[in-house]
Order: sequence, then C-alpha cells, then structure tokens
Amino acid sequence: MYFRSMKKQTTDTILMIEPVAFYFNAETAENNFFQHEPTSGEGEIQKKALKEFNAMVDQLRDKGVKVITVKDTLKPRTPDSIFPNNWISMHQDGRIGLYPMYAENRRAERREDVLDILEENGFKIIETIDYSGAEEEELFLEGTGSIILDRENRLAYAALSDRTDENLLIEFADDFGYTPIVFTANQSVEGQRLPIYHTNVMMCVADQYVVICLDTIDDVDERKFVTETIVNSGKEIIEITEEQMNHFAGNMLQVSNGEKNFLVMSQSAYDSLTAEQIKRIESYNEIIAVSIPTIETLGGGSARCMMAEVFLPKAEA
Repeated sequence: MYFRSMKKQTTDTILMIEPVAFYFNAETAENNFFQHEPTSGEGEIQKKALKEFNAMVDQLRDKGVKVITVKDTLKPRTPDSIFPNNWISMHQDGRIGLYPMYAENRRAERREDVLDILEENGFKIIETIDYSGAEEEELFLEGTGSIILDRENRLAYAALSDRTDENLLIEFADDFGYTPIVFTANQSVEGQRLPIYHTNVMMCVADQYVVICLDTIDDVDERKFVTETIVNSGKEIIEITEEQMNHFAGNMLQVSNGEKNFLVMSQSAYDSLTAEQIKRIESYNEIIAVSIPTIETLGGGSARCMMAEVFLPKAEA
C-alpha cells in the first residue's frame, strides 16, 4: 500500500476566471478534439458563456464552497482564460506551480495580479516554481489538465500528449514530491486513435474513488499498471465508457464546503451516466451538475477545467 499522508485531497476554496471575451480558440483546436466550431457571433457566445459561468458560481456558493472570481481582461486576447487550472496549481505547503502552455494565445493567461488577489484573500504564497520557460523548447505541461493529483498518496497521473511532456512531468513530481504515473490515453477521431489532449478529460481522482475511462488506455500493460496503482492506493474505480468521456464524464472535480464533499460535473456529463454510476458516486458525496453547454462545445473543456483548486495556507493574522 502507498503511504497516505495527512495532506487532504479536496479543498473548500476554488479560483475561477470570469470571461469577458470567451470564444472558439482555433489554436487549441489543433489537438483538442472536443471543440466544435461556433454557429453564432462572438458577442452572443460571450453572453451565453458569462451566464453559464455566473450560474455555476452561484451553484457552488449555494453549497458553501468558497469561490474567488477574477475578471479576465480584454487585452491581451485570451479566449480560453475561463480554464485557469491549466496555468496554475496551488499546494498546501504554500508553493505555486506555473505551467508552459501549448497554444501561444493561452500563455498570457498567466497573470501576476491573480497571485496578488490570492494574497489579498488571505492566502500565503511562499514560493512560485515557474516551468513556463520550457515553452521556448516547445515543451509543455498544462497544470492539472495534464496532471491528475492524488494529493494524499502523492501520485501524479499523466497521459502523455503534445501538451504533456514526460520529462517536465518528472521534474514537477521531483519538485513537489510525487510519484509520476505515466501512460498514453487515446480517443477515436475519424477512425484513428489519437492522443487525448488532457488527462483530466479521462480521469478524476477523489478522496475515496477514481472516475476513469480505462478504455482509452490502449496498451494492456499500461492499463493494468494504472488499474493496480489506483487499487493499491485504496480508492474504488468507477469506470466510464469512451462515449461518456466524450460528454465530459471524466472532467469532474471533488470539492468541499468544509463539512461535506461534492463532485462537480457538467449537466452533459451527468446525463451520460447510468443510474448505477450515479448511485456509486452518491454513496461517497453529493453531485453538483452545472449547465455549461456553450463553454463545453466551443472551449472543449468542462466543469473541472474551470476550477483551480486553492490549497494554499492562510496567512497569519
């Protein structure tokens, strides 16, 4: 069995970036096969995305989850800023990771003022580890999109792709004290098996269970390795199909209100689940299903991508 540390898996505080110019990002669509071309104008899409964003924030706050919202800026243009988990990760020891992004127009999402706002909200940042220089070498690791953290067992799951470099993952794991669990996950695209762009669309690690699409791990030995790692970590496997993954059923995040846990997912993901899968998840925690069809369809990301977990310690008064 892996050593279970005192570090918690869930947080009661998340960071979300309010969109001001959300739109289809052609740069990310090169290898994000979950994105779909828009059928309406930018103004209408932004209006719908903002409505979905605000409704999601309200749902989380109604359950007692603390949400820090930061408004995006019009300049520079960052159509995917609504997905902050790709450029920042925050840890209980007071350290922050900043990450190299595949699409050039996403790199401006890394904002120093966001760190200032976290500190203004009473959080302590002791050190920032910045991996973004790897962009000059065309190497990428997109935060907790690329890396799924089992914070209790110190495991870092990662499906390799153009956006997830193995050497950078190993560097991260060494810096933050994780064991890297590396594999390849594919999806069917027009008759081909192509790498899934982010690990967090095919798996989610919660405190007592893991939701995962094992069918995407084509290599039998790798699938066995990942399965055994999860089982040995003491967590139940709740398996989803590739069709369910295509409805973002893997893109989920467990959060807390300080007293109880919730699993946040999109309405699309929820609607794709079977009654048995829902029953198994609800045996552990309540589900919060948020309706974000515009954001999912054009952005190619879902509920988990919109939330950056704040695990930073509180500053002393």
